[in-house]
Formats: sequence, C-alpha cells, structure tokens
Amino acid sequence: MNYNLIVQAESIATQSLKQLAKLSGAHEIQSISQQAFRLAGANPDSQAAVASFCDAAAVDYGFVPATRRLSDFGLVVMDMDSTLITIECIDEIADMIGVKPQVAQITEAAMRGELDFAESLTRRVALLAGLDESALQRVYDERLRLSPGAEKMLGMLQRHNIKTLLVSGGFTFFTERLKARLGLDYAASNTLEVVNGELSGRVLGKIVDAQGKADHLDRIRTELGLTHAQVVAMGDGANDLKMLGAAGVSIAYHAKPVVRAQANYALNFSGLDAAIPLLGI
Repeated sequence: MNYNLIVQAESIATQSLKQLAKLSGAHEIQSISQQAFRLAGANPDSQAAVASFCDAAAVDYGFVPATRRLSDFGLVVMDMDSTLITIECIDEIADMIGVKPQVAQITEAAMRGELDFAESLTRRVALLAGLDESALQRVYDERLRLSPGAEKMLGMLQRHNIKTLLVSGGFTFFTERLKARLGLDYAASNTLEVVNGELSGRVLGKIVDAQGKADHLDRIRTELGLTHAQVVAMGDGANDLKMLGAAGVSIAYHAKPVVRAQANYALNFSGLDAAIPLLGI
C-alpha cells in the first residue's frame, strides 16, 4: 500500500519539509493549506525517525493511505471535555462551589486511567450537592469555549454529509446545547439530578463510562449501516480508549500519554481541523 505523510503545524519551515521528505522517502511535497502539507510516497517504516523530528519541531504528523478519501467515512464520534471544548465542565462546576481542587484531582486520575470512571464520576458529582442549578448556565456562558478549529472541522464534515456524534462522560446540560448550537446529529451523556433547583449530588440512570461510549458508537454505526472502517473517533482520556478502539480511525487530541500510545494518530500541537487532512483527500 502507498502512503502519504501528512505534516501540520502553525508554521513549518521549508527546510523542515525537505528534511521530512528525506527522512520519509517521499518524492513530492504538496501544500494542503498554510498549516498542512502532504508528502507523497512516504515510507511508513520511517515512522520512528519522523516522530522524533516532528516531536522536536512541534509538528503533528500521520501516515495516511494514499487511496483514502474523506468520502470513505460516514460517522465522526467526539468526546466533549478537553476535546470538542477546552474545559472539563465538572471541574468548572466545582469551582462554583469551592471544591475545584478536590474534583480536578479525581478528574486527572480518571483521565490517566488510574480510577474507574463510574466510581470517579460518582465521587465528583457527590461533591456538587447543594449547588444551585443556575451555576450550570454560568459555566456554559462564561467558561465553555470550543477547541481551536472545531467549527472548521465540523463544517467540512457536514459539507461531506458525514454524521457527527458527541458522546461524553459529562452532562446532558452541555452536550444538548452544543448539539443544537453546532448542528451535531447525535449526543449522549449523563444527566445530573436536580431537586428543588439544586444539584442533588447524584447522576440519573446508567453512567456513560468507557464501555458506554463504545456502545453508543456501535449503536449509531449500526443505525447508519456503516462498517467499522467508516467510523472516526476522537478523544483525549483513558475513558475514550474503548470508543477509539471501536472506530476504524482513532485520533488522540491533546491527549494523555496512554491515549496517544494507542490511537492511530495524535494531534498534539494543532487544532481540531487538523483531523481533516488525516481522513484523506
């Protein structure tokens, strides 16, 4: 199989492109945009040398089959917190009640895979008991920001009729608003219980954990009549690993080391729109 090497960064020097072409054995350098280049005819056996060079130069890279086309895909599945958006919503909710350090510590351990996700979520949500429901809207209005390149990526997917699923271990308050705002096709997440206008400290129903994310991916894939190879998944934490494993192409976005090690591609320096060149021409 023939491969192209896709390299992306805010700025890539011509000399760096030439060096990468030499390292990878590519025979042509093609410009995709000001931030992305395709090195045609690259040898994937050069990955170790390419990875070393790119890491040192703060460049994202990926070996992509030359025959791959964006039209090969029918569904892109995204994590929410620290992937589609820049924050961890539960940490910011916790800040409203003065327990952000305690919650963030549990969040980080769960993201690294050191804690069972369902257990970690139950512990974190319990710390939110008594918080006025209006704090959720404040987090959405004042702190929630889309990751760089998110709207550009979604626009390209929508123009190619590729369906989108936002699946999160976070909360429906945020996923449903993002679904409506961004024109996403599907969303799945957890529901915080509210009693008399305050958070009760409990989650309603079955928690969407790592297996739950993979199950939602498989459910929507089946509904759409797609194969495993036609699905792309993007995430950043250990809770995303099963979902990433259920997709034909997996992309780690500004992710924990355990996720970068297991995904097909890692975007460490670029925005979400850098996913598009990895999905072919």
